[in-house]
Amino acid sequence: MIELENVSMTYPGGIEALKNVNINIEKGEFVFIVGSSGSGKTTLFKLLLKELDPTAGNITVAGYDYSKIKNKDIPKVRRRIGVVFQNFRLLKDRTIYENVAFAQRVIQTPARYIRRRVPAMLTLVGLADKYKELEGGEQQRVAMARALVNNPDIILADEPTGNLDPKNSLDIMNLLEDINKRGTTVVVVTHNKDIVNEMKKRVITLKKGVIISDEKEGGYIDED
Repeated sequence: MIELENVSMTYPGGIEALKNVNINIEKGEFVFIVGSSGSGKTTLFKLLLKELDPTAGNITVAGYDYSKIKNKDIPKVRRRIGVVFQNFRLLKDRTIYENVAFAQRVIQTPARYIRRRVPAMLTLVGLADKYKELEGGEQQRVAMARALVNNPDIILADEPTGNLDPKNSLDIMNLLEDINKRGTTVVVVTHNKDIVNEMKKRVITLKKGVIISDEKEGGYIDED
């Protein structure tokens, strides 16, 4: 589902963000990507979304070889990926319904399908009757509904609990686990040590652009 082969990323000025990284994530896996600030997590996230191109190596996501994909086909691969951000990135001038529906309108989904799909996704994330101003944990649920509405093969979550209290953090991670059990591949970039240690999923640890650990039922490694 996701494969990185000898991937390196060097920014202008010679800053090496990733060095010869090899990762293989199978369909249906739940994987944490962890590491301290400057470890390369953000760069890896952007590479998976094809917001950046590596300076060396090859990336394949959902069957698309990023080294061969044409610019006109990049939206196709991004439709296979649902993205959840730390700061939610909701449209403040839209209702909850419209925020979720927007993800379908941009790919020209018929209105009759949107009218069925959006309520189903809001029900899935526990917000079936919510249309008012939301708290942080609920905003993240809306963001997750938006990420799920196009039925992606992969969910990429960048610090999804970063702005949440412990209870809401656990609720969001349990929701991601439920989504994973339905067959969606889930990749979570996080600093949340407690969540990582509690969930006992596969953990890939980066340090200064290098993978220092890849454990099937791992924990958060303190690098200091």
